[in-house]
Amino acid sequence: MKMTHAWLTAAALALSGGVSLAANAAPSAAGAAATEASAWQHHHATFSYFGLTSIYSCDGLEGKVRQIMRFLGARADLKVAAQGCPRGPDSLSRSAWVTVDFDTLALAAADAPTADIVPARWTAFKIDTQRPFFMDGGDCELIEEMRPVLVPNFSWRNLDYRTSCTPHEITLLDFRVNGEVLKSSAKDAG
Repeated sequence: MKMTHAWLTAAALALSGGVSLAANAAPSAAGAAATEASAWQHHHATFSYFGLTSIYSCDGLEGKVRQIMRFLGARADLKVAAQGCPRGPDSLSRSAWVTVDFDTLALAAADAPTADIVPARWTAFKIDTQRPFFMDGGDCELIEEMRPVLVPNFSWRNLDYRTSCTPHEITLLDFRVNGEVLKSSAKDAG
């Protein structure tokens, strides 16, 4: 009850006193709006997936990896291939090899050709058991095994990459990845 009363009081003061809650958020929004000169860099990576808690079909694994990579700003033309599903790409398997060919943004060198420059922004993000919408609690092992692909191949600021996967258990605190990632600010971000 006290908490509700304090919240209502703060809201009433903000509305009647002319204090703008949006104005308090403006400095961080303005800082995030600055564009950076960047360029696409190509990467090729392979990782193995072995799941005790969650199993995927090869098609499902490809789709989930693609969603994660795109969410973090990989160019749309990325290629993901999973192999190792013994009964075909739509059958479930505890293990698979995943190969990813993709492009991500990095800050451009001062002497980079103008044609290669892509406007980008540092974009805050969070990946956990509830966000973005396509993530589930059972994805902890996948996030853990994607770390060697994601960390060195994207441009990060303030990256916090935590996994604490317990086989055969799913909790809300299994994994959390957050920080800022360099993403294209162009409408046709590829």
